[in-house]
Amino acid sequence: MRKIIVSMHTSLDGFVAGKNGEMDWINVDDEMFDLVGKFTDEADTALYGRVTYEMMNAYWPTAGENANATKHDIEHSSWYNQSLKVILSTTLIANELDKTKIISNNLVDNINKLKQQDGKNILIFGSATATQSLFNEGLIDELWLFVNPVVIGDGIPMFKGITHMSNLTLIESKQFPSGVIGLHYSKN
Repeated sequence: MRKIIVSMHTSLDGFVAGKNGEMDWINVDDEMFDLVGKFTDEADTALYGRVTYEMMNAYWPTAGENANATKHDIEHSSWYNQSLKVILSTTLIANELDKTKIISNNLVDNINKLKQQDGKNILIFGSATATQSLFNEGLIDELWLFVNPVVIGDGIPMFKGITHMSNLTLIESKQFPSGVIGLHYSKN
């Protein structure tokens, strides 16, 4: 069965973005981009909430074509364009985009069907609300938290509204040159 793997940056105080969605406090480095490249090598589907999808779709389809595109931009843009994009949304209706599927109801059934299809892993980059919904339904298999060495005090919390307790097992931890600590958990 395919796994759903979350990749999420968080502050030390548990926020994934500032009050207005700011993410300028997130630290990244080449070693982290290489790790993300391994994630995408093992996945063929990206799962997003509507807001994150709109942000990603505004950038990644052409990011690799820019004259100053980095190695990561080129690789991730290629992966993004080849992958199925699944969007959890109750407001998006039209689905005229290639390789895009909208799930607006029957979350558990639709996600379980997706997980049972042939293919590689399903990645969630960001998408706090979608992650929270899937977490509450016990649908997340692995979680990579990238804990940034910053306290932002207020913002969008990582685990807001979690009603389903999940015991997790730490698989590995990794310190990056940027000062970020990567924590890789699996569901028990």
